[in-house]
Amino acid sequence: MEVAPAKAKPQGRLLVSTQLDAKDELEEKLERCIGAVHSLINGLSEREANDALTANVCKGQQQHEEVCLGLFALLLTEPAQAQRCYRDLTLVNRDGMNVVLLKINQILMEKFLKLQDVPRKQLVWLVRELVKSGVMAADGVVMTLLKQIAGGDVSTKNLWLAESVLDILLEQKEWVLKSGMLIAMSVYTFLRLIVDHGAPNLLTLRQKEVDFCIGMLREKFLECVIIGRDLVRLLQNVARIPEMDLLWRDLLHNPQVLSPQFTGILQLLTARTSRKFLACRLTPDMETKLLFMTSRVRFGQQKRYQDWFQRQYLSMAESQSLRCDLIRYICGVVHPSNEVLSSDILPRWAIIGWLLTTCTSNVAASNAKLALFYDWLFFNPDKDSIMNIEPAILVMHHSMKPHPAITATLLDFMCRIIPHFFPPLEVQVRQGVFNSLTFIMEKRVLAHLAPLFDNPKLDRELRSMLRERFPEFCSAPSPPMEVKMEEMTSMEMEQMMDKEEGCYDNTEAAFSDDDEEVNNKGKRREFRFHPIREAVVEEPADITPWLDQLEDTMKEKVVQLQKSSDTETQCEVMQDIVDLILEEDFDTEQMSALASCLAEIFKEHFRGDVLPDDITDESLEESVCKAVCLVFRNLVTMQEDNSGFSVLLDMLAELYQKQPKIGYHLLYYLKASKAANGKMMLYESFAQATALGDLHTCLMMDMKACQEDDVRLLCYLTPSIYSEFPDQTLRSGELLNMIVAVIDSTQLQELMCHVMMGNLVMFRKDSVLNILIQSLDWETFEQYSTWQLFLAHSIPLETIIPILQHLKYKEHPEALSCLLLQLRREKPSEEMVKMVLSRPCHSEDQFTTSLLRHWASKHDDTLAEHIKAQLIKNNNQPRKRQSLRSSSSKLAQLTLEQILEHLDHLRLSLNNTKNSCQYARTHALASADRRPVLMASVAVCSVFSQTPILQALQHVQASCDEGHKMRFSDLFALAEEYEDSQAKPLKSRRKAAATSPRSRKGVAPPSNNEEESASSSASEEEDSKPKAPKRKRKCSSAVASDSD
Repeated sequence: MEVAPAKAKPQGRLLVSTQLDAKDELEEKLERCIGAVHSLINGLSEREANDALTANVCKGQQQHEEVCLGLFALLLTEPAQAQRCYRDLTLVNRDGMNVVLLKINQILMEKFLKLQDVPRKQLVWLVRELVKSGVMAADGVVMTLLKQIAGGDVSTKNLWLAESVLDILLEQKEWVLKSGMLIAMSVYTFLRLIVDHGAPNLLTLRQKEVDFCIGMLREKFLECVIIGRDLVRLLQNVARIPEMDLLWRDLLHNPQVLSPQFTGILQLLTARTSRKFLACRLTPDMETKLLFMTSRVRFGQQKRYQDWFQRQYLSMAESQSLRCDLIRYICGVVHPSNEVLSSDILPRWAIIGWLLTTCTSNVAASNAKLALFYDWLFFNPDKDSIMNIEPAILVMHHSMKPHPAITATLLDFMCRIIPHFFPPLEVQVRQGVFNSLTFIMEKRVLAHLAPLFDNPKLDRELRSMLRERFPEFCSAPSPPMEVKMEEMTSMEMEQMMDKEEGCYDNTEAAFSDDDEEVNNKGKRREFRFHPIREAVVEEPADITPWLDQLEDTMKEKVVQLQKSSDTETQCEVMQDIVDLILEEDFDTEQMSALASCLAEIFKEHFRGDVLPDDITDESLEESVCKAVCLVFRNLVTMQEDNSGFSVLLDMLAELYQKQPKIGYHLLYYLKASKAANGKMMLYESFAQATALGDLHTCLMMDMKACQEDDVRLLCYLTPSIYSEFPDQTLRSGELLNMIVAVIDSTQLQELMCHVMMGNLVMFRKDSVLNILIQSLDWETFEQYSTWQLFLAHSIPLETIIPILQHLKYKEHPEALSCLLLQLRREKPSEEMVKMVLSRPCHSEDQFTTSLLRHWASKHDDTLAEHIKAQLIKNNNQPRKRQSLRSSSSKLAQLTLEQILEHLDHLRLSLNNTKNSCQYARTHALASADRRPVLMASVAVCSVFSQTPILQALQHVQASCDEGHKMRFSDLFALAEEYEDSQAKPLKSRRKAAATSPRSRKGVAPPSNNEEESASSSASEEEDSKPKAPKRKRKCSSAVASDSD
């Protein structure tokens, strides 16, 4: 076979390049391989050339790869010789085409867009030949080729590629049916492409795609079920095509026709779509660009990257459908690490918000919103990921300030999709959305949803619909989120918007998982932005719309209050306003307008710090001498039966709706002001007057707002809140979690001091166990802080000892370490020993073994008695009843097998210290300063010489089955040695009694020396290896009498 050398060209024959581009390494390598093949076959006949190639590939792996890649490159660049090159390639390769397949995949993933027209066509031809030949792993190459078919692209090249791949699948249908994953991937791809091919000139291609998808779905439906819920989404988009309509009706109403194992559409909708399907609808280049933006681009610097992406992929009218693929990919595939989430990298919600703003048709916008919410509809917290639903809620949250229309349309869509998605499954869809919102709050993506659902920027009809659909989440305004939006967007957002007006990417710089950063002083908002607030002079708030609703006298006072600058004048004017409120009969509309005016005027006051840096009586009194506190002062001085009292409460309630921070400011006033001494319960009246109407909810919302703004103030208020509202604070861990989530070590120590001085009680016996169990899901420092606060109280440890049944050694190391340190200081009680032994026995869990060893060194006799009691008690229980109890209970039940396992672990642990015990016994008097350590070692080593434990082991051995005897033979051997040691003294005593009855009268109690010798002999028996078990039946009476 003679191959003419290629003529020199300004660029290679494989990839498109310019004079400025560096030579591609892959192209250079393939050209070298072509040269190697040329050197082998030039001037030879076909047979001689084949022999030369075969001989060369047999020399080694390098030569084999060189020849295979040379033929592969010739095949791509020389269409006329492609058939011959492929034949030679099949003859000389020795690895099942593995080298060639790897290189094809590399080109498809990295170089496909740069391929010249001829190599691109030849590459598809080669894939066709590989499929025809049934080459192993060719299905993987076909799936990679499917990925190169771009959605939303009707260019000639893309249409040719789609049709070429479809022809391969249709021609080699029998081969396709052998690969379940290829079936599912190809159906998913062409179902998606059908939407793009609706133009009259593309109807022939679309019909081929429809026929292929219907054929695969009807013949291999179970293989397609693995796609999950996105299969339903794609079928919905094409259901109006007549052939697809028939399939759609069968799917809804006659699922058994598709497969006997298929139960219905709900089976698909509850299955999450795998990442590989969502990723297959983005080309490698699109995927690389998106991953770059979500992992490398800083938030605020993304505009040029988004503009490039839009010019490249989203500029055509047909590309509207691509937005759905991008949104589904971002939600389902791009799951950033915690490190990225907490950095200033461009968040996912910002990209999705930008994509939503680029939709130019209503159909595309609706489909994009459905793609965003699709995982919400049948969300199951046990199966689905929070990362799939997080972008939607964050898009709505962060768009409320700069783009309220986006938030409104998404909330409207979320409400309307519930009854209209599929009416027969309305209940399931409602539950899925409810599960999503609940899980979002549990994972703290957003602390509260009320500010989002009941925001004044939303129109009244939408807010009413949200309250109707989601009453559980609209019950109250949410101070934390209002605070966040108010404080983090006013000046920062204005500065950002000035740079790039009208671009979605200039929204509030907050990140998913809504973690709040707190500095050393407990203040927020100094991590993301650093505006110099003192240098910025804000214009007076525009309160004109509300002033027009007030009467002239009140209007004049409000304007005067707004213009006043010094505190004293403001207080005087504010007192006049309060007097007018008490004198006049304000209706609801006037009250609301006045509250709006006051909220705007005092906005700056609510932004500042409340608690003075140096806390003294004078500084505290000065801090509450502000105009906004005049309402509080008047309330404090009034009697509750005074008619003006309820009017002022209504005024505060209206102000609370406009400015939620007023709640914790009232708490601070009642705590700090001398005039309010003993009037803390006034807050309860305020809570009942608010729209919440519930003290617990109002208190938790206000403390959460305080936590967001000022941790120092939170710690300052904590003692009073716990002492004045014990029923609201001590029954659950909600407030405790707020506190330990943000305090530092200094503040923790201060709270512990308050507890020990009696100023603060954070736990009580009837609820402490429940709170500690709740804390097991908290962060590490939060848990350690909780345990430190608990230990500062004088609550008996036995109160919370049942928590041991909830602790797993890998999941709860914080609680276990704290309990271990506390239990080692306690003298073991029967309940403690029972709970410790109730823990599941695991070789890596050293909790029970370490604690038993410690107790054995300090309280060996007490521990022995308690272990004996548990052994006897559990041994006497019927085996069948015991197993039924343990299987039906959620918590671990103490069983005989558990006790024996723990004792056996203890025995093995003590074996490791046997040498040190012998040394201690031999050299106990060698050194006075080492004697305590050595004696402790002796005590630990002699734990199994305790009579109660050995008697109990005898009792258990006498009644347990052979399986347990074999399993715990070494443990029972200790009891048998004890039995042997008791048998001989018993015989000698009986003999002595028969010969000399008087001798018993002169017998004295055993001396210390005798006890020591007995202990020594027992220890020596323990140290020796146990021999084969020898049962002595006549000594069993001793065991029987002991149990009696």
